[in-house]
Amino acid sequence: MRRVVVTGMGAVTPIGNTVPAFWEGLKNGTNGIDKISRFDVSESKYKLAAEVKGFDPLCCMDKLSAKKLDRFTQYALAAATEAMADSGLQTGENIAPEDLAVYFGSGIGGFETFADSYQTLLEKGARRVSPLFIPKMISNIAAGNIAIKFNAQGACVSATTACATGTTCIGEAYRAILHGYATAAICGGSEAAITPLAIAGFGACMALSPSEDVNAASLPFDKRRGGFVMGEGAGTLILEEYEHAKARGAKIYAEMCGYGSTCDAHHVTAPDEKAIASAKAIQDAMENVQDVPCEKIYINAHGTGTALNDKTETNAIRNALGETNAQKVHISSTKSMTGHMLGAAGAAEAIAAICALTHDLVPPTINLLEQDEACDLHYTPNVAEAAELEAVLSTSLGFGGHNACVAFKKYRG
Repeated sequence: MRRVVVTGMGAVTPIGNTVPAFWEGLKNGTNGIDKISRFDVSESKYKLAAEVKGFDPLCCMDKLSAKKLDRFTQYALAAATEAMADSGLQTGENIAPEDLAVYFGSGIGGFETFADSYQTLLEKGARRVSPLFIPKMISNIAAGNIAIKFNAQGACVSATTACATGTTCIGEAYRAILHGYATAAICGGSEAAITPLAIAGFGACMALSPSEDVNAASLPFDKRRGGFVMGEGAGTLILEEYEHAKARGAKIYAEMCGYGSTCDAHHVTAPDEKAIASAKAIQDAMENVQDVPCEKIYINAHGTGTALNDKTETNAIRNALGETNAQKVHISSTKSMTGHMLGAAGAAEAIAAICALTHDLVPPTINLLEQDEACDLHYTPNVAEAAELEAVLSTSLGFGGHNACVAFKKYRG
């Protein structure tokens, strides 16, 4: 059986636009949520979001290229560029183009481009709609641009599983390498949907927190929770077949050892509180970590801060591990700091989990002051905790009932 390892990581997030900055923010409990700055929210019920701050697309492209890309693709390219540089992979030098795949998605795609273009149509007519509208908007275009930039001629797949997108893309890339369809893959997710239309839409779904207090808005597992706070950004992992990575002397962060993917088949937005399918995704991902004591496992929970999600996820962890073991694992929701990055969430949270593994430090769930009795596991409230970790998981639950979970072990050679 082939082995799969992580040799590169890249991130653009509300609390840091590189992996080191992101991790620094996570371990220190930095809150990335603030009042929305990009548009007027004075008439909106929802005024907060976790925007990416200080991002310069010229970090990885020229001005003309940046103008041709929606922000979700700009974020994707920045995260992919960091990850590829981190990995040391160079197409045509230490990997053949046909052996490098891309598995990269977005839950929504170019929502900002869509909304702006529709406004142009209404105000100025069809002839004024940009010829770049479609190639900026479509959700697969981040993957396409990543493949073009790095001459990745293997499979280029853009999965969309709502809020589980980033996790699904990492999992499918893992399977492709595990079964010999690729030698390495650039994988993850990106999102840039903090727009008036998206805020209005998710608000209409009763999914968003109406809080105007940045420290009482994104409240995973807290009885005061009232919805998620929208975030944005991108996360990228470079997964690579172990022998190939070893032969070229690559730095190895962790070994990927599991992936689970299921569907509740229950409701278009609400998770199934019985948590049967979501527990199965966790169990499938954990198949190769059965030998790891639960005290040495960290789960980066989906933890959105919505009433049903947090209760359901607690049930899923309990169903997957059993009551006794569920009480032993370390758990936290980094969405308390980043907000919900939608299709990028799973990728950023996989990076958070890997950083926790490599540093033996569990990032906190900040602002967890009144833990819900229905969410009675150890969610690492407010302050990071040192822990001797041997394995980590990252779980994602998306609209449509999509469940995905990925697992990583400490690399031992």
